[in-house]
Amino acid sequence: MKKFLALMLALVMVFALAACGEEPAPETEAPETEAPESEAPSENTEAPEENPLAELSTEELLAQLETYEDGVLTVATSPDFAPYEFYALDENGEPYLAGFDLALAKYLADFMGLECDIVAMDFDGVLNDVGAGYADIGMAGLSPDPDREDAMSFSDLYYLGGQSFVTTQDKADLFPDLESINNPEYSIGAQNGSIQLDLANEYAAPESVIPLVKVTDIVAELVAGTLDGAFIETAVAENYAVSNPELAIVLEVPYDQAGSACGVVKGNDVLLELVNRGIAQAISDGSMAQFVAEANELSLGEIYEGTLDAEGHIPDAGTAA
Repeated sequence: MKKFLALMLALVMVFALAACGEEPAPETEAPETEAPESEAPSENTEAPEENPLAELSTEELLAQLETYEDGVLTVATSPDFAPYEFYALDENGEPYLAGFDLALAKYLADFMGLECDIVAMDFDGVLNDVGAGYADIGMAGLSPDPDREDAMSFSDLYYLGGQSFVTTQDKADLFPDLESINNPEYSIGAQNGSIQLDLANEYAAPESVIPLVKVTDIVAELVAGTLDGAFIETAVAENYAVSNPELAIVLEVPYDQAGSACGVVKGNDVLLELVNRGIAQAISDGSMAQFVAEANELSLGEIYEGTLDAEGHIPDAGTAA
């Protein structure tokens, strides 16, 4: 009987210990189920450090670099966006490409030991050529718009800018705030395919928005009175206001991506890494500031903004500013 009672007592203790051992299981397993949520932010913040290309030297990256044309950095641009890119006129009235975007493009090509081939086209063409891989990079005052990330990668910002609403001096009182733009009786311009067109669609009445191919067209329509207002990048608007005193920059327009980046052909991570390193060097050694200063000064002289004809001449010399 004593043996039987001892056996029963032993069994009770075993079950009790087993039960005690099972109770903490949900508590010990709970952190495992919550771990991915708590670890997610640290994974996101550490992601750039996990970029294997960051560990390579510039020489090692250059050994792996592939471009659309061997030995050449093909750059797509839209030269109607002074002081970013435009045609300056030499002493003989002949146009040549200028602007701080293009100065940086040549700097990046030199940084990578490549020739620089700058191809001028409309703004839509810049987006299309980089997206299709016919150009290595696009430089046209591009903002890193998330809607474009499926078509291209974006470099680090190399210039901080802003967005503005522009009208003429005689219409400035019509636009005291952003809400006043939303009037179907107005005609509001913006460059086709641009961030400014997105802003126009956001703040203006849909039926009032008029997309135009070139910023020069927008300015001409403003001055002529055909447009009541337009959305234009701030540095560009300030540049046009100098040569067109009838223009008035009346409103600052909020935009999250306030800055310019290079559009880089999708999938060429080696090129993207080299572009970022080149941008960092251009900023740190003072070259970028010099490019901006020189472009601003040059853009106040005789310039032409737009594309040339097949022979490389200005289609209508009367459009030179």
